[in-house]
Amino acid sequence: SETLPVHNVYVDSFYMDTYEVTNQQYCEYLNSAYAQGTIEVSGGVVYKASDTEPYCDTNSVDGDSRIHWDGNTFTITADREDHPMLEVSWYGAVAYANWRSEQRVRTPCYDLDTWECDFGADGYRLPTEAEWEYAARGGEHDPYYWYPWGNSIDGSMANYSSSGDPYEGAIPDTTPAGYYNGGQTPPGVDMANGYGLYDMAGNVWEWCNDWHLSTYYSSSPYDNPQGPLTGTYRVIRGGAWSSSDPYLSCSYRPRDPPFYRHSYCGFRFVVGF
Repeated sequence: SETLPVHNVYVDSFYMDTYEVTNQQYCEYLNSAYAQGTIEVSGGVVYKASDTEPYCDTNSVDGDSRIHWDGNTFTITADREDHPMLEVSWYGAVAYANWRSEQRVRTPCYDLDTWECDFGADGYRLPTEAEWEYAARGGEHDPYYWYPWGNSIDGSMANYSSSGDPYEGAIPDTTPAGYYNGGQTPPGVDMANGYGLYDMAGNVWEWCNDWHLSTYYSSSPYDNPQGPLTGTYRVIRGGAWSSSDPYLSCSYRPRDPPFYRHSYCGFRFVVGF
């Protein structure tokens, strides 16, 4: 299994977004980036300006996207502003990371020519796979549970396939970021994990910074592992609205090519102390 061998790692302290990045947040970036000339739209796909790397799809090219483009301005499908951003590539996530860093007067982590991450910069970035799993578990590691809260699951705990939330059937049936806060349907308790994070299981898969290697755990370093140096795929974690419940496991580690944009994949950021 790609989740084995079980091994210990050490990660430095970090902050993580409480919620997955929303359509509203990403749309603000798109409008700013378009005004700055750092992105362009071709065939309904947003690209890095004068380059071939796709950042995200708009609704005209993929009906699952909640981002609309009228030739001048990006807008959002009504009542989906606070749902997680999807149809976004790994490239689109890290480009937004740099923009958010600039907005908050932090040093961007990514070189958008090489796509390398400077882990020493104080800006926003995607979590490493190790950071993501550490955060997802919320401090629960003795024993290691299947989910952030334990080994069982029902529709009051997370958004997954046939979980029964009110958005079921409205494909893609994401729930608002932080929906499982005690007011969810089916009724349930506040599902923030032990670190106060929401949707670490379900809603959308989340891009990690790491390249994917199925045997990485056999050779990964103990101290702040950052993944293989090269690869074809990037790691995604956490499961999605379309996933059956076993795939919401804290340890399950699939992958996607970094240029993929899907209705089941979004992201959130970390930043160092």
